Amino acid sequence: MIFCNFVRSLFAIGLVTALAAPAYAQTRVGEAAVVKNEVLRVAGPSTAQINVGDGLLRDETVRTGVDSATRLVMADSTNLSLGPNATLKLDRTVFDDEHHYREVAVRMTSGAFRFITGHSDKAAYKITTPLAAIGVRGTTLDILSQRGQTIVNLQDGAASVCTVTFECIQLTRPGDTAIITSGGGGRSTIKKTNNPPWTFAATCSAAAGLCSKTQYADATPVIVDDGSDPTGMLCGR
Repeated sequence: MIFCNFVRSLFAIGLVTALAAPAYAQTRVGEAAVVKNEVLRVAGPSTAQINVGDGLLRDETVRTGVDSATRLVMADSTNLSLGPNATLKLDRTVFDDEHHYREVAVRMTSGAFRFITGHSDKAAYKITTPLAAIGVRGTTLDILSQRGQTIVNLQDGAASVCTVTFECIQLTRPGDTAIITSGGGGRSTIKKTNNPPWTFAATCSAAAGLCSKTQYADATPVIVDDGSDPTGMLCGR
């Protein structure tokens, strides 16, 4: 009887815990390495300030304010820099292991960005703006997403840039730039130039270290590993 009561107690505790827990664990997928002024995580109507060292979560939106900037380092050492008034959504992240993604989807809604690929297979990266889909191959890209226009400038590597109607061009040399402009009826045009009208370089002075590249291990606070999952990766912190 004592044993049965013990089992019933465990079941009741487990049921309460299950009801109190979120539907799915939020997974830490990166960290803020540089923060200047207002850098917010957005969840529905709620916002919270992000500080240096704070973790980034799967399916999270990050937004910078006026005269603000941030550099985010993902778990695979992808570096994402955001200039002022930028909004980015980590749409989807699927891990192969703790420091490699099988799939990582980033939506750059508005603003200026620098994207530097990390250690994951290049086919894992899926970058979109409201007007473009971008495939990368070992790449540093500067991306400007504005109302009615997207500019993608290749700094290093190679990339494919496509419109939402699947008209694509290839960027293969530093300086190659795709300019996508929306037109009437949901259509858009795309053109290629090696004389870019914009790059992220002008934004690099917005904050110290904004345009640096950091490995994820170097961006993470030093913690003694006592076997208790210090990164929070396994426990969804």
